[in-house]
Amino acid sequence: MNRILLNKTFLISTIASGSFLLGTFFEKRKILNDLQCNSHSFQEFKTAPCLPIFSTVSAAVPAPVENGEDAATIPGRVSQIMKYGFPGLDNVRSYSDYVLSYDRRNRVAHWVFEHLTPESIQKNESVDRSKCDFRPDPSIHQFFRSDNSDYRRSGFDRGHLAAAGNHRKHQKHCDETFYLSNMAPQVGNGFNRDSWNRLEIHVRQLTKTYPNVYVCTGPLYLPKKEDDGKMYVKYQVIGNNNVAVPTHFYKVIVGETSDNKLEMEAYVMPNQVISNETPLQVFQVPPESIEKNAGLLFFDKINRKQLTKINGKKI
Repeated sequence: MNRILLNKTFLISTIASGSFLLGTFFEKRKILNDLQCNSHSFQEFKTAPCLPIFSTVSAAVPAPVENGEDAATIPGRVSQIMKYGFPGLDNVRSYSDYVLSYDRRNRVAHWVFEHLTPESIQKNESVDRSKCDFRPDPSIHQFFRSDNSDYRRSGFDRGHLAAAGNHRKHQKHCDETFYLSNMAPQVGNGFNRDSWNRLEIHVRQLTKTYPNVYVCTGPLYLPKKEDDGKMYVKYQVIGNNNVAVPTHFYKVIVGETSDNKLEMEAYVMPNQVISNETPLQVFQVPPESIEKNAGLLFFDKINRKQLTKINGKKI
């Protein structure tokens, strides 16, 4: 009996130690140097295979198949979209043409990943956006979903993270971008319908330069100094489900050239009215600054030395 208890104690101790070391490993992966807007130096990381011990991973769970449609092609598409790695593995959902990680507490995605090509963004005349309806995502537990009523009279748009305009090849692709899990509260005039839309158009235009464009989009909740001199993270929530209103939104983009060279662009936009006269380049930031604030590592399968340009500047 004592030997059994000793073995159980040893096993629990081993698991706990492994969890601690695993957490320490990821903590040490943080960038050591402070950000400088004109600096393009990066810390080089080594990756190792690992599995969380005290949590479960539900990676790339397919969204429910509707109207008897065949979802057999989804796994292959996921491997294409996520070619350069998952930023995180929290509540990951795969759809026909994009992949999403859902934040159940804030009722807004952590991130949404897309893979665009010149062919995939071509307009299919049989695809009708007017037939798409905003609707709750049935793959999200009802406790954690947002609902159309949350946005009603809130003063905010249901802003796409995976843009509907990026998914016009099939009606189903466009339909699935209207799940509320792919939405976040965005200021309408001056942002969602204007400057944010300009950024979405810019991403699509990158397919004229690159045969493959990978884009990750998500919300940020950034701190702000208040009158007492202290920093606070404050954001509004809307509706009965307390849907979080992000203070900012980001896009991190990798363009893959025909000769397999990789170039990156990274943008952060405040969720507020922005003049259309403001060039998009104003919102370019070092990608690691987004990683630090989002708590995510983007394109972690890419060694930063493989990147030939970041925000248009040679490394």
